[in-house]
Amino acid sequence: MTAARAIGAFGPYRLSPRPPRASPQERERLAEDFARLCEIPSPSGLEREVADAVGTELRAAGLQVEEDGSGPATGSQAGNLLARLPAPHGARTILLCAHLDTVPLAAPVQVVREEGVFTNANAAILGADNKAAVAVLLGVARRLGRESSPVGVELLFTTCEELALRGVKEVDRAALRSEFGFVFDHASPIGELIVAAPTYYRIEARFHGAAAHAGIRPEDGRNAIDAAARALAAMQTGRLDENTTANVGVIEGGSAANVVAEHCRVELEARSLDDDRAGAVMGQMVDRLGEAATDSECDVETVVEQLFRAYRLARTAPQVRAAAAALEALGIEPSYVATGGGSDANALVAARLPVLNVANGTERNHQPDESVTAEALETMLDVTLGIVERSAEV
Repeated sequence: MTAARAIGAFGPYRLSPRPPRASPQERERLAEDFARLCEIPSPSGLEREVADAVGTELRAAGLQVEEDGSGPATGSQAGNLLARLPAPHGARTILLCAHLDTVPLAAPVQVVREEGVFTNANAAILGADNKAAVAVLLGVARRLGRESSPVGVELLFTTCEELALRGVKEVDRAALRSEFGFVFDHASPIGELIVAAPTYYRIEARFHGAAAHAGIRPEDGRNAIDAAARALAAMQTGRLDENTTANVGVIEGGSAANVVAEHCRVELEARSLDDDRAGAVMGQMVDRLGEAATDSECDVETVVEQLFRAYRLARTAPQVRAAAAALEALGIEPSYVATGGGSDANALVAARLPVLNVANGTERNHQPDESVTAEALETMLDVTLGIVERSAEV
């Protein structure tokens, strides 16, 4: 490999033949940051305190921080945060992205570290999704804030990712200078590079029937729950094929056991790595809802939203090659995988900013036994520092 050079505020930069690694002090600070961030409650919409904490750390590292005005649109107390490290002369700029919010908390987070594993002492999520990545990016900001970098870096911290990517959808693409970037938001083993993600449709159906006394005049009623049940029984759900899933997630309705149910609400979803297939499955589900309503002499109101769209990346894409090279330099074999989940990467790719979602080694996200190891945190700091370096070469 020929060493690349760039001229920045700190003078010439030469890529090292050895991968960059965090110092013991940086690793200790990383663990402290992670635990502190996890213990700041930040369910979607309530990110103000954690946004302030992250902004303070970025400014202390010498970066200017901008907060956009997306709060009213997303329903959050805070906007998305963007901090920049300037590009050396002639060098590209890349994006590093993590989200600030978590799913709802069933109990407070009290971080416990035992035998190198971080968990929550209480029966609730830890918040490693996505505060493991937030802590890593703070470590990267501090390192690059005091040393030279071969590329410019934009650090984006989004809100309301867990609410169908609301925060990142409000980011002004024109305000970003990055040529490509990286999202760190996949709870799977380090080394996995997420090269495909699905289209996702959310479907809400509201059935309207007619109430009647269930024991005296049932023939006068039209049962909305029965109509919904007929629709669901006619659908295929679960894994439909290698790339496609469908699910019924919520059903609620009726008022009492002795009343023919006048109303029923159902929430469903369809996902596929094939955008056309996702649309076809969604259409079939909507058809079954309508047919069951007609057969049951009920009305149905159906609302369909495409919350994010599928993408697929080539292994030759620069962001994929940069991440793979950073992993290989650390002796980690890259694995190229498709996911059934969405992330900020879906919205950024749709906005024509090519990004790669990189697995960060957290485990069992959204579950009360969520965890991450200190080794995974430290490795991801090394991987991310390596990604910054390798992004100058590709």
